Amino acid sequence: MKLGFIGAGNMARAIINGWSSQGQKAEIYLHSAHKASYEPYAKEHGLHACTSNTEVVSKADIIFLAVKPLVLAEVLHEIKETVQAKKPVVVSMVTGVSIAEIADLLELTPKELEVIRIMPNVNAEIAAGMTALNASPAVTETNFLRVKGLFEMIGQTEILPEKDFSTFVALAGSSPAYVYFFIDAMSRAGVKYGLKKDQATKIAAQAVLGSAQKVLADQKTPMQLVDDVCSPGGTTIAGLLAMEEAGFMTAVIKGMDATINKDQGK
Repeated sequence: MKLGFIGAGNMARAIINGWSSQGQKAEIYLHSAHKASYEPYAKEHGLHACTSNTEVVSKADIIFLAVKPLVLAEVLHEIKETVQAKKPVVVSMVTGVSIAEIADLLELTPKELEVIRIMPNVNAEIAAGMTALNASPAVTETNFLRVKGLFEMIGQTEILPEKDFSTFVALAGSSPAYVYFFIDAMSRAGVKYGLKKDQATKIAAQAVLGSAQKVLADQKTPMQLVDDVCSPGGTTIAGLLAMEEAGFMTAVIKGMDATINKDQGK
């Protein structure tokens, strides 16, 4: 399998590093606007550094678009003729840009070009990612399962309608930053009461990890698990009530609202 990446930022590298950690042996071709950054990365990881985006398309069978939305039109204009001639599978992780818009920029229709839209998250790097997928009508079952399988190597996947991608961005794409922020807040509370920062961070992070695993493994809802931890008149309920008095749930939902609105260009 020959895979091509146009763009070599944090998300692209998280995916590539995740595959590498899981023993994925695909040939990977890479190009980015930042030569001083992507060429050493390619050399370090045994990837093929290409001199242009067009070269990536010419060499690979599955092309991953891992660029910022602002430069997407320019990139697609550059590779348009090569894509039209070769018709590779195009996998886009560009936020806020639909399958139809990508096909249109390439002067093709979703029925003429195999386009798979994905939304991964950075935890793919440690094979704990969460990736949403949707495909154009032209995508064959074989190619869809091939791409889906690549992301199941590095986490979980969910097939979603495109209208739900903005919600997914809030729940999974951006949320690792929110969870890191929550862990840091807890660890700072530990420092307030005398623990060393690294010690408090380890304790908080492991508690979050175990709690997430419990949610996925248990048949109970998260709120039922909350109730299980809360003893009558105990410390946990006192802490929860204080957090809610400070607007904890409202703050979380407002953060999701802001993320979704930004993704939708509002």
